[in-house]
Amino acid sequence: MNEASARSPEEIQMDIDNTREQLDQTLDALQSRLSPRERLHAVAESAREHGEHVMQTATDAVRNVTGAMSPDITTMIRMDHTHVLALFRRMRPGVSVARKRALAANACLALEIHAQLEEEIFYPALREVMGSSEVLEKSVPEHNEMRELVRALRSLEPFDPGFDETCRSLMRVVLHHVADEESTLLPQAEELMGDRLGELGMAMTRRRMELLRPHLGEVAVTTVRSFPLASALAAAGVLALGWLAFRPRKLDS
Repeated sequence: MNEASARSPEEIQMDIDNTREQLDQTLDALQSRLSPRERLHAVAESAREHGEHVMQTATDAVRNVTGAMSPDITTMIRMDHTHVLALFRRMRPGVSVARKRALAANACLALEIHAQLEEEIFYPALREVMGSSEVLEKSVPEHNEMRELVRALRSLEPFDPGFDETCRSLMRVVLHHVADEESTLLPQAEELMGDRLGELGMAMTRRRMELLRPHLGEVAVTTVRSFPLASALAAAGVLALGWLAFRPRKLDS
């Protein structure tokens, strides 16, 4: 008999309630410091700051569009955090199977791309200016733990016995990781790399578009199913500026 099956229904429900309370507290803390709407505004402001420089130096249309709409890298990372935590927060008891499946798919893809972008662009740049640190060195192992849980979650249906527990485990890893980055790594990056944040943001946007290109249809469908009609436009804005950015015009053809 495994540990999960040995627990009583009351203990399992208590674990669910504790995880959800922790998630709500973390998201509330992020929103009180910088709400999703304010983060979206920060993205637009950051993009405008760098747009003029990009338009002067870029030599092709795709780079002009991509670069001009790129916020600072730390702003993009914060938007990613807000987006994923908002998805987790919506995965409540009573959610339909179709919506729960969409929420999980949306979060899994966002986390996979977010982790790859940080490992390819953000962490190497941060190591250059600050060397090794305990928080930075444990970030990739946390990503790997997250990837294992994402793979497990992708293999399950919302009605499978292990789905909710796997989702809660993923929430815990993400919550811990977000807390470390928001409280330590992002402020350090802004202090030490102020003049490079825009350049790194442009690099992250270009790479994000490459990674998302095969998944644009999935993103569109799961976003519509993940958020209620009243907030669909806001959710689309978060995706567009926070982690989808602007795709090249040729993708629309």
